[in-house]
Amino acid sequence: MFKHISIEELHPTFGAEVSGVDFSKSLDDEVFEEIKQAIYKYGVLVFRDTGITDELHVEFGERFGEIEDASPFVKDGKYRLSDTRLFDLSNMDADGNIVVPETLHGVWNKGNTIFHTDLSYNPHRAGISILAAHELPPPGNGGTTEFADLRAAFDDLPEEQKNELRTKGYIGSHSVWHSRQLASPEVEILWKFKPDEHPVSKHKIYQIHEGSGRETLYIASHIFRIDGMSQEEFDAFYPPLYAFAQRPENIFSVEWKQPGDIVMWDNTSVMHRGTGGNFTGKYRRDMRRATVYDGGKEGWGVNQRDAQFQGLLQEASG
Repeated sequence: MFKHISIEELHPTFGAEVSGVDFSKSLDDEVFEEIKQAIYKYGVLVFRDTGITDELHVEFGERFGEIEDASPFVKDGKYRLSDTRLFDLSNMDADGNIVVPETLHGVWNKGNTIFHTDLSYNPHRAGISILAAHELPPPGNGGTTEFADLRAAFDDLPEEQKNELRTKGYIGSHSVWHSRQLASPEVEILWKFKPDEHPVSKHKIYQIHEGSGRETLYIASHIFRIDGMSQEEFDAFYPPLYAFAQRPENIFSVEWKQPGDIVMWDNTSVMHRGTGGNFTGKYRRDMRRATVYDGGKEGWGVNQRDAQFQGLLQEASG
């Protein structure tokens, strides 16, 4: 299947490490097309010690489609990175200082430690995410990234439940506030924001994955409601489904080994989470992500096209 890249499979159902790609220059069309085939087949791709620059990182992302711009999150005209098309996922503030867990920034980042899909709380969800390491804590301090295979999770469901998902057309409501409250239930300030009092994003839970044609789930920590279900019905249905997708046999972990490592994933077929570590508050961890909006037929879910949540997200990031 692949003539220009080499593939080493990382898990029985998904994930692969790719070699033979030169990220020091723009990729040849043949190489890019094989990477595109591979991400839709495997869901997660790992590239080691690439030496990629910010400029080429953005260029690579834009070949998949429109990239999220972080401009709405820039405060006081300060952004740590030179290009707002790269999202700053470091543990540093705009001045490069290490953020401690007790700050609101630190609390907000904790939401990334539970399984989610990028931008599912947006009207226009994410497709491909491309995360590059620029500075890492010393080895042994944690910071791995875990992935859960949503296509395999659907395949493993009882046939009766699969048929229910196929026929019921369940629609999940996603809120970034909900996931942050789940991650930090002890932080009282987060609870003043009620998901139902803010715009929410709605996406079908059962979907056909466009890149592979396989059936899949589209679920995340951001889901707090399913249309047409009472709270009791939701509690009986969704948390067990979400937990089922996180069974140990459905997960693999990527260790970040050196600056220049890249991990990319397809948010329409996998969930992911950062595992944290004892580097928190002590060592710099400089991670930069190009997030490509999903250009497929399910990209806008059942939301109004061109809807903007920027005001809400600016408030959230503050």
